[in-house]
Amino acid sequence: MDSDAPIVQFVDRPGILDLGWGHPIPAALPVAEWSAATEAALRDFGWQMLTYGHASGPGPILDWLTEHLLQTDAGRTRVAETFVTGGASHALDLVAALLVRPGDVVVVDSPTYHLALPILSGHGAEIVGAPADHRGIDPAATADLIAILQARGRRVPLLYIVPTFANPTGRNLPDDRREALVEMAAGSGVTIVEDDTYRELVYAETAPASLWSIADGRPVVRIGSFAKTVAPGLRLGWLNAAPDVIDAIAQLGYVDSGGGVNHSVALTMATFGISGAYDVHLDRVRQLYAGHRDVLVAALQVALPEIEIESPSGGWFLWLPLPADLVAGRLLPIAERSGVSFMEGTAFYKSAGGEDHIRLAFSHLGPPDLVEAAHRLASAITQASIT
Repeated sequence: MDSDAPIVQFVDRPGILDLGWGHPIPAALPVAEWSAATEAALRDFGWQMLTYGHASGPGPILDWLTEHLLQTDAGRTRVAETFVTGGASHALDLVAALLVRPGDVVVVDSPTYHLALPILSGHGAEIVGAPADHRGIDPAATADLIAILQARGRRVPLLYIVPTFANPTGRNLPDDRREALVEMAAGSGVTIVEDDTYRELVYAETAPASLWSIADGRPVVRIGSFAKTVAPGLRLGWLNAAPDVIDAIAQLGYVDSGGGVNHSVALTMATFGISGAYDVHLDRVRQLYAGHRDVLVAALQVALPEIEIESPSGGWFLWLPLPADLVAGRLLPIAERSGVSFMEGTAFYKSAGGEDHIRLAFSHLGPPDLVEAAHRLASAITQASIT
């Protein structure tokens, strides 16, 4: 049957090199390796791969994942603290379904991952941006904000943050602020939801300790995903939380009725991980994306010498400041006429902010296109600055 219905989310616009899409480059997707893992999983698990699964996830992936997390972070994570999800967004939705009530206030970092905002507001929460500066969220000022809200009778159950290789900035929250933020949450009764999606896309040395590992039993929920390290089409991720939180999530109606989330793919991922193929693949994509970052940063430094380009040590994004008196909203139509696009910084703030920044993804385009995109962007900035 022929159909004009699209297959994938990405929309190609001929003539435009789009740096707005935080997607993997197709060459990074392990098609052959995943095919082999699927065949091996079907051979090893047989009918168990195609039936209803365990609510918190099948044992093989829980065992492999908890062991794997010991290698990627400082803290110890147990099977009883792990729940398999349909990706990071699904994990956030499950946590919000458990903890957020209509009329609550949820505090988010400033700037923050823009697609988390509709998930949280969809549970009836009012979203409030936290005080922040160039080093990230300010724990002391955030504590004051939460205290004011609570004094007004508002319930503040959650604080959402991407502290490691953040989307959109690519930055890491400093160690002292990580410690202070966990202390602040424990003292105010707020649960931190740490989006740790980019941890394994580290290109230099090691990633900083997660809030989850620092918390040591205090109220932090960590969410992660294989969307960036393996493939977004898997729709597979996880969350870490205290065992009572894991049990409560497993009893949510949607989970309880479904026999686990993404059971077959989870077993394939377990096979992919146990075989060592995941580690080989991860080494390859780290090198690939580090090369993409270096190409885009170098091209921008040449094309825009007057702008300080901050090169992130992990993740997929550059957070580019614009010249004085130029705002992203004015630049975007000029840029698209020049054949390049990006995401405006304002998309990553709940209220005011971000007009003077743009987010550039270096994941989706290859090196020659990244160089050309940088030159087109520089040309557009020059045009916008003189009009």
